[in-house]
Amino acid sequence: MSESKPQNPRITWEGCSVLLDINDGDRLVFARLSPSSTIKIGNKKCCLSPLIGCPFGSLFQVETGLKGPYLLRLSATEAAESDHLKEKDDSQPSEGTKDNRSLIDNNKAQSLSSEDIDAMRREGATGDQIIEALIANSSTFEKKTLFSQEKYRLRKQKKYAPRVLLRRPFARSICEAYFKKHPARIGFMRVDALSLLLSLANVSAYSDALVVDMVGGVVTGSVAERLGGTGHVCNTYFGVTPYPMDIVRIFNFNDQICGRIMQTPVADLCSNQENKNELFISHENASSLEIQPDADERSLLTTCILSDDAILEVQSVQEEISSDSLVKSGSISETFLSSGNGTLDHMDVDTCSTESLDVINEENASPVLKTCKSVKPGRRASPEAIKLWKENGFTSLIIAAPDLDTWKIVEELLPLLSYSAPFAIYHQYLQPLATCLHNLQTAKMAVGLQISEPWLREYQVLPCRTHPFMQMSAFGGYILSGVRICSNKTSHQS
Repeated sequence: MSESKPQNPRITWEGCSVLLDINDGDRLVFARLSPSSTIKIGNKKCCLSPLIGCPFGSLFQVETGLKGPYLLRLSATEAAESDHLKEKDDSQPSEGTKDNRSLIDNNKAQSLSSEDIDAMRREGATGDQIIEALIANSSTFEKKTLFSQEKYRLRKQKKYAPRVLLRRPFARSICEAYFKKHPARIGFMRVDALSLLLSLANVSAYSDALVVDMVGGVVTGSVAERLGGTGHVCNTYFGVTPYPMDIVRIFNFNDQICGRIMQTPVADLCSNQENKNELFISHENASSLEIQPDADERSLLTTCILSDDAILEVQSVQEEISSDSLVKSGSISETFLSSGNGTLDHMDVDTCSTESLDVINEENASPVLKTCKSVKPGRRASPEAIKLWKENGFTSLIIAAPDLDTWKIVEELLPLLSYSAPFAIYHQYLQPLATCLHNLQTAKMAVGLQISEPWLREYQVLPCRTHPFMQMSAFGGYILSGVRICSNKTSHQS
């Protein structure tokens, strides 16, 4: 482990990844902060250096100065001022005769021309001043209802004074951002499906989770975030090439959490699997009388062994040797953003994403950024850790591989679980999970089998206007869950 100075997770630092929410969700952009990084909002190009050192949740507004557009941080009172105005307007009784029936949209209601607005900008007028001038020169603003006035003000604010919300990238915000802009990259997994997947797999502190993640790394990052630097996340893969884990880099994990994320091929975990089953069952019968008095102490011993610092030291030596050949983590962010079909191209569909690519693709990293990258997630697991996993088994199994045969994966990986350990399988479609459930019941490999379909409805919560959203997601995938048991077939083979 490196001896880097721990960062405050509530405040941004140079080199960290952030999620920029522009105009209340109209546009979502992932960015890596550096003094020279920029972002294009509308037709204005702003530098992101003012965001460094600010707490997550800060609100910024695009203003025009002598040196061009820049991001101005709004204070808490300024950010809440508009909300107070809305509540004040909504609390006022509306006139019963006021409506929008007499309004005619002929583009003659606004007396302020575009030349006048450009002149105000050259004189240094702020976005709020331009909005107030537009309202004052509108002949129909006072005739509109309070709701229409609020919509008009909000529409002008997004155009002349766009706002940027600095959000912290974590499992929920990352999943929501990808699901909104490019859901295919995460297998159309909604945030409620992701949370249900972790709960059904019983991912908790000091767990040793076996993960098959073919959805960009969002599952691996979510499991590591829930473990919080305890236990291990073993991201396994079929073949010789690991599955991409680009999204894990956005979580801003520290060295302790990154050291717990490992990768190993299925061939290494399943080698000598038949001998492992025989030794495990015989060891279970003998250890129940000699070594371990009950199952709780046995599970506790398993987690303590796998979290030993001596194992991590052995891993650090071997993982550094194989990190360059297995995981090109030095170019993960470049692959994530510089590819022709990169994520940011889809995450930023409103405008050209060239500037957004420059944001995260900064190569002039500072010493702080280099220190944060000292421990890279996804290094190869050491032989000692693999041996212990084979002897004791994993405590959880999570599969999110829409492109592979679900039953073949389960048939090969389920024996790696310890007995009475839960598993959860996500798939976009129902039929592969139904076939897998039938095969598990026939082979008597698991109990408590069920297929869940998560359902989520979002509500608009506004004064006098609370109702479900008119457009909502009606589908979030399916999850097959169960608990592994010792089948008769396995006992006869031993």
